[in-house]
Formats: sequence, C-alpha cells, structure tokens
Amino acid sequence: MRILIVEDDEALAATLGELMTQAGFEPERVATGATALERCEWAPPDLVLLDLNLPDLDGHEVCRRIREHSSVPVIMLTARDAELDRVLGLEEGADDYVVTPFSNRELLARIRAVERRTRVAVGPDAAPREVGAQVDPSGRLRIDRRARRVLLDEVEVQLTAKEFDVLAYLAEDPGAVRERHEIMERVWDTHWYGPTKTLDAHVAAVRRKLGDAAWIEAVRGVGFRLGTPG
Repeated sequence: MRILIVEDDEALAATLGELMTQAGFEPERVATGATALERCEWAPPDLVLLDLNLPDLDGHEVCRRIREHSSVPVIMLTARDAELDRVLGLEEGADDYVVTPFSNRELLARIRAVERRTRVAVGPDAAPREVGAQVDPSGRLRIDRRARRVLLDEVEVQLTAKEFDVLAYLAEDPGAVRERHEIMERVWDTHWYGPTKTLDAHVAAVRRKLGDAAWIEAVRGVGFRLGTPG
C-alpha cells in the first residue's frame, strides 16, 4: 500500500514515514500541496495523509482539488479540533479526520479501516455482494461494487470511498430504512472514533453529487433509505 504523506514539517514527516514503513506500507513524502496534486494526478497513491497547514495551499483546497479527478482515500491530519473543521473536511471529500496529537495505534487503525473499505475484494468468499445495475425503478442510478463506480444517467459520479460505501449499503435494499447505528457499523466499523455527525456530512455530500436530496431520504429519529426523485 503506497501512502503519500503531505507534510511540510520535516520531523513529523520523518516520524510518519518511519511509522508507515514499520507497518509494512510504502511511504512517499512531499512538502507542498502543489506537489501532492501532481502526484495524485500522475502517480496516484493508495492513500493520502494530508496536513492542513501547508506552505503554499490550504489542505482543504488540496482535498477539494484531489476530489475533482480522483477517489483516492484522504485522511486529514490537523491540530484543528473544532467540530466545524471536522465536518468541513469530511464534506470536502476527506475519508477521515485525525486530530493531533494522536497515538500511532490510532492512526494505523484508521488507515487500515480505510484500506478495508476501499479494497476491492477478490475470491468467491471475499467478494462483496453485487448490487444490481438497476437500483431504482427508473434505472437511472447504477452501482458497480466490484469497480466501485456509480453512474447516474450514464454519467459517472465521483464519490469518495466512504461516500460510495454509504450509498452502496443503502442500495443493497432500496427503500428499506437503515438505522444510523447500522450504517456506522457497516461503513465505519469498530475503528471509528469520531462523532456520528460524520454520517450526516457524507449523506449531504452524496446528495449534492447526485444532484437531488431525494436520492437519500432521511427518516427522522431512525436513519436513511435510498429513494428515487420524482
């Protein structure tokens, strides 16, 4: 697993690189947002650890621009621990948000959780259940679990790893209500340490990218279900 570390602090970058190597990953470090964008476009890594305080571009801007052409998982690293900052990062396409200082164990757990969610399973036992090509009566929305692609009216929709997992889980049983805790357990699993409001942020992002909030309907006090715009 190739991990791009976007960090201008030499000491922290070296520490992260050593941790990634010890964990069996292949780290590469860049110090600017511009270089990170170039790497993600021409030599995409398997995951990005993105510091928000960079010398040239704000990390939020880097994440937004990565999402314009890539669904590579992004984990933001920052000292900003306000809830608004966390929600903003997730809405901009980050797959996770880790506040410093953090323990090595926590960071590795989050990386591995993202890796599990984005890995394309192989073999008859590991392969995820295929979601039908037609998931709504109109046939407008198609989800390919193996290729991790979403097509709306035959146009591909770029979703982050967790955005895809939320939508795909709801699409397994269109119209059925999934409780919030069910979605969190399925998509974020036992390694999620953050607020449950991250689910709302991801649902909002999927709605925005699909162009209609009716694709994911909220059931007050319960959870969400996959709907079909009228």
